[in-house]
Amino acid sequence: MRKLPPSFIVGIGGSAGGLNAYAALLESLPSDTGMAFVIIAHLFPSASSHLAEILSRHTKMRVQVVSNGMPIGANAIYVIPPDADLLIESAAFKIVSPRTKRNAQIDLFFDSLADAMGERAIGIVVSGYDGDGTEGCKSIKRKGGVTFAQDMTAEVNLMPLHAQDAGCIDYVLPPDRISKALEKLAATGVRRSRHPRRRASKS
Repeated sequence: MRKLPPSFIVGIGGSAGGLNAYAALLESLPSDTGMAFVIIAHLFPSASSHLAEILSRHTKMRVQVVSNGMPIGANAIYVIPPDADLLIESAAFKIVSPRTKRNAQIDLFFDSLADAMGERAIGIVVSGYDGDGTEGCKSIKRKGGVTFAQDMTAEVNLMPLHAQDAGCIDYVLPPDRISKALEKLAATGVRRSRHPRRRASKS
């Protein structure tokens, strides 16, 4: 059966401490939003990732590790494979392996997501070190998409704070409230360009 195209594609980027954030976000999401969710986690190049298996315990949506050329469908969760950069090309995933740079996978995917989906792109930065995701969120905003960062519930708040300090985040929320915002966005189809920007809070 042919996969239905997603109404929005949601990129979720994280590193250290990200697992709990992914789980909390997915547990609060219904399985029929019409969106596609892509988890961009920092993984060691040699890792045999069990992330998809773990996340499948927290959602009714299908969770799968991305393969090259895999079409992107609605109501599904996709996980980046280890030692790879992940891009979007012609409504499908493109894998570049080995990865071109350490800890730049979120920016690279968000840039590609912005180009592919425009104002139907959503970027979320959760727990982690360093600043991966910030430049990608800037790209999403330039194309009219929506950006989120995890609030101080992040186990490691350097990554979300870096994005907030750069002024490229629309909403700062805990994972379960990010899910509620996504659910509302999916139901209304309202894009950032059609409503005034809400100031992010660091509280």
